Amino acid sequence: MTTQAPTKPSVTSTEHTFKSWNGKEIFYRAWSPRRPSETNKALLLFHRGHEHSGRFQDFVERLGLEDYWIFAWDARGHGRTEGERGYAESFAALVRDVDAYVRHLEHQYDVPQRNMAVVANSIGAVLVSAWVHDYAPAIRALVLTTPALRVKLYVPLAIPALRLLNKVRRKSFVKSYVLPTMLTHDDDMIRDYAADPLVARDIAVNVLLEMHDASTRLMADASAICVPTLMLSGGSDWVVRQRPQKAFFDDLTSPVKEFERYDDFYHSVLQEHDRDRPIARIRTFLEQAFAQPSEPPSLVDADQRGYTKQAADALRRPLFPLSPRALYYGGMKLVLKTLGRMSAGVRLGWRTGFSSGESLDHVYRDQARGWSPLGRMADRLYLNSPGWIGIRQRKLLVEELLLQAVRDIDASGKPVRILDIASGPGRYVLDAIRRFPDIEFSALLRDLDEPALARGRAIAAERGLENVAFERGDALDEQSLAGMNPQPTVAIVSGLYELIPDNPPILASLRGLAAALEKDGLLIYTNQPWHPQQELIARALVGIDGEPWVMRCRTQVEMDQLVAAAGFEKLRTLATDNGIFTVSLARRVDSNS
Repeated sequence: MTTQAPTKPSVTSTEHTFKSWNGKEIFYRAWSPRRPSETNKALLLFHRGHEHSGRFQDFVERLGLEDYWIFAWDARGHGRTEGERGYAESFAALVRDVDAYVRHLEHQYDVPQRNMAVVANSIGAVLVSAWVHDYAPAIRALVLTTPALRVKLYVPLAIPALRLLNKVRRKSFVKSYVLPTMLTHDDDMIRDYAADPLVARDIAVNVLLEMHDASTRLMADASAICVPTLMLSGGSDWVVRQRPQKAFFDDLTSPVKEFERYDDFYHSVLQEHDRDRPIARIRTFLEQAFAQPSEPPSLVDADQRGYTKQAADALRRPLFPLSPRALYYGGMKLVLKTLGRMSAGVRLGWRTGFSSGESLDHVYRDQARGWSPLGRMADRLYLNSPGWIGIRQRKLLVEELLLQAVRDIDASGKPVRILDIASGPGRYVLDAIRRFPDIEFSALLRDLDEPALARGRAIAAERGLENVAFERGDALDEQSLAGMNPQPTVAIVSGLYELIPDNPPILASLRGLAAALEKDGLLIYTNQPWHPQQELIARALVGIDGEPWVMRCRTQVEMDQLVAAAGFEKLRTLATDNGIFTVSLARRVDSNS
């Protein structure tokens, strides 16, 4: 069965490229609104795996949103974007591409994020969902069609087998089993897909596995997403599973969310024989979304209500002593307190707290040490835990944004005065300083941990850094921060707020920083939206105070709202590959502007 083509005149696209975060040139198409100078609304389209932006032409014509800019890219390794077909360095690199793409469109077409909506298909829907979860963009609406949260691989033990292949051969590919007849019932679309020279059936194994892991994380923490969302599902989908889609959808905290299942549709619901039905549904949803205010629900008091508080409260409650979980975590704690002490990192964690600056400095150095070769092996296992891998990636992201902040402040003609309010030894700042040798600066590193500050002084002295000072100071004391003289122009708070479950102390700290910084000064702040070992850490490890290390993860939306409430405007966010940590850059704004 074939759907008749639209009778109205075809709309044409223009072709463009932009340079992504690592210099990669990415191709995209733009469909202009009828009156470009009179609109600042945009719709962003993200294709499914193997496809490209050109396959959206029929959808754009049928959608009929003539007063919107419409953009569609070719993801790296797809269509007319350069690179090996189906390959990307990582799934996280693709997510970061999305953010770079959106920021390019904001700048190039003068469309703010609050006036952008997204329609994403299959793998593209997972990609965009990860971006929304990790980066917390202020977009107006999100449409997910047949998101590939769980691909039907059909082969038993396919994921373990692919993991083994990925370890043996770091760059390997699998060919898609999906035939055009498994995507749609529409004869014309089947022929077009089969004849399209830009459709590539290969996909890199690392991307497939990392998408699987990202989907697991998204399903576990879907409640962090509060963007108005429409999800469309194909009831006869041969490619992806439907139950994970519904589970993900049910956990969204979006104030407006709608789910539609088309029972007789295959995977490509926007290219099916009766595609005008879902397209009409998308059009209505988008028009209604743009007719409503774009403000997300307030999460400034999420420390008093909501799912992150409930999760943290549950971790503070003791388990029934003979329950399987109690036995497991009790056994883990016993091993860590006995045999685990052979590891230098574990031994340091029990002495100073696993969240202490000294413990993190051991993680940053990433040099396995311990009693005997067995102890060094244990320390390597400890250092390679997901959280510590994320910590080291977070350090690199802090350095990246610090370099950007220093360059921006220097270019503005202002003096570069760096303040880190909870630095520990400050290794990440001292390492970053080496990356801008030609810029004149001064740095003040504060902490309450005097031994950590002493270690920082020693490191600075070894490197001959005379323009770095260390002093004892409380990062949560609003008045102490507000009275800084001279005023800093770049402030850093890394790894501190993640340790504090309540929001009032964080707001006080942020307000102190806002008062301390010069107008248009820059703030770098970190966050932990999610952690795969949150319960293990709470049940088996201790924090700097010697008590169980119970963390309350903050969604990125919540963290950004706290920063905004203190008088800052977020400029950008970066996320670690495993999604555990984010690092953001914000500018202090004039409260009277």
